Amino acid sequence: MGLRIHFGADDFARTRLAQSPDPMWEVLLSLHMLQTNDGPLVFDRWRRSVRGRLDPGARRLLALAPPLGYSPDFLTPAAGSGGIDLGISALLSTPRARLRNDLTELALSKGRVAPWMRGIADGDVEALTGLGDAIRSYYRLALAPHWSRMRTEVGADLAARGRAVPAADLPAGAFDHLLRNLHPGLEWQRPVLIMRGPHVEGDLHLDGRGILLLPSFFCWRKPTMLRSRDLPPVVVYPIEHSPVQLAAARPPGGRGQGLEALLGRTRAVLLEAVAAGGTTTELARTADIAAATASHHVSVLREAGLLVTRRVGGAAHHTLTPLGVQLLNGRRVA
Repeated sequence: MGLRIHFGADDFARTRLAQSPDPMWEVLLSLHMLQTNDGPLVFDRWRRSVRGRLDPGARRLLALAPPLGYSPDFLTPAAGSGGIDLGISALLSTPRARLRNDLTELALSKGRVAPWMRGIADGDVEALTGLGDAIRSYYRLALAPHWSRMRTEVGADLAARGRAVPAADLPAGAFDHLLRNLHPGLEWQRPVLIMRGPHVEGDLHLDGRGILLLPSFFCWRKPTMLRSRDLPPVVVYPIEHSPVQLAAARPPGGRGQGLEALLGRTRAVLLEAVAAGGTTTELARTADIAAATASHHVSVLREAGLLVTRRVGGAAHHTLTPLGVQLLNGRRVA
């Protein structure tokens, strides 16, 4: 039993190994973890903190992401790898047919869906905007305070397993070694990758599309992937966690006073937002300031060696330097 993923000659060159977590996948998988008691050594403190602080919009997300069975594919668009705002924008642009089909699948899996989901299934702009706002609110509460830790652990897992190289750049022998050692729930029998699981079976032919191999902080026990076969193929697999508990989320306004005293409140907010990745425009939205103001503060943080900037197309994307990561981790982790 298992899902057999068939690679053709072109698929090896088009297979990618993500080097950081995807915000939209982590939103979905953390919602699953929030509704279970799995992984107590890693997640219990985080769960206790988040469960008591969800707003009504975020609580509705729990019904869209049941811990067992199907969760709608539209919750994890491919654009999510570019940051939470790009992911939400892609979700809001989901074709109506996809929304309706996914929610029909959810209804078949659960036996019913909540009445408020009908607006989403109909592609209602207000309903979709509300969904995007709920995801953004949940992300800021449950994930943003820990994003630096999550990125660090994913990076450590990649490095420990020799995966810190794009899969497409690996020679054939190293590519085989990568897939053989990706996760116990995945078995590589060239040219077929088999995903084991009680509810996973059938054949998926990549047909030259390649596949994204995505390490995840909140994925637990076994790999997972999208149900639909016509979406860009992705295999999400769990990393090995450090034994340190994920810290409880800080309440709003609970940002470390030492960092604010050092950088100022706006720059402290921006530095934390950069941990999730994003453009200057996205950072400005997070900090609720003008883009020009955000650009000025980002320049100061860059000159201080706390972040780096690279241009993709017409947008400036910012990421933390090791010094920036250490500064954030130093005030978050006891």
